Amino acid sequence: MAAALAVVPVAPVAAGAPPGPGQVAPDFDLPAIDGSRVRLSQLRERFVVLHFAATWCPFCNAELPHLVALDKAYKEKGVQVLIVDVKEGKRVVERWSSKAGVAFPVLLDSDGAVATRYAPKDVQPDLGRDEVMVASNLLIDKEGRIRFFSLLDTARFDARLVALRAALDEHLAGR
Repeated sequence: MAAALAVVPVAPVAAGAPPGPGQVAPDFDLPAIDGSRVRLSQLRERFVVLHFAATWCPFCNAELPHLVALDKAYKEKGVQVLIVDVKEGKRVVERWSSKAGVAFPVLLDSDGAVATRYAPKDVQPDLGRDEVMVASNLLIDKEGRIRFFSLLDTARFDARLVALRAALDEHLAGR
C-alpha cells in the first residue's frame, strides 16, 4: 500500500503496539555493517527514510537502486537513508549492499526484533511479524514522528519510490 498518509500529531505509541502515522517512531540501536552503531533517536533534526529489507527479497532488490539514488538526491537536504536488514548475516548483507553501491548505513536486525516492533497487526497474517516489514518504507520527520508508512503491495508496487519521494518533498517544503 504505497501511498502518502495524512497525519495529525498524537501521543507516542503505547508499549507493545505497532506505530502508525503521526506517532513517534520506536527508538532502536542497531549495529551497522561498517562496525558502527546507529540509534534512531540520535538522528533527530533530520528526516529519516527507513527501509526494511532482506537480500532474498525481489522487491527490496528492485527498490535498492532507487534508494541509492534517493540518498544521492536528498543527502544535502538533511535526509538520512537507512536500511534495516532483517535476520541475515553480516557478510551476505555486506556483499549485497556493496554490489549496489550503497553509501548510507545498512543496519543488522539479526533477530528481527526491530522489524517485529514496527509491524502492523492483522496484515499478512501468514507471515512472521518480522517478515511483514520486509520491503516497507517509512519517512520519519525531524521530531521523530512517522509521516509516511508503506507496506509491500504487490498489486501497486512502487519500486521507484514515487510516493515516498512525494511525501519527502512535501515535508521538506514544510507543507
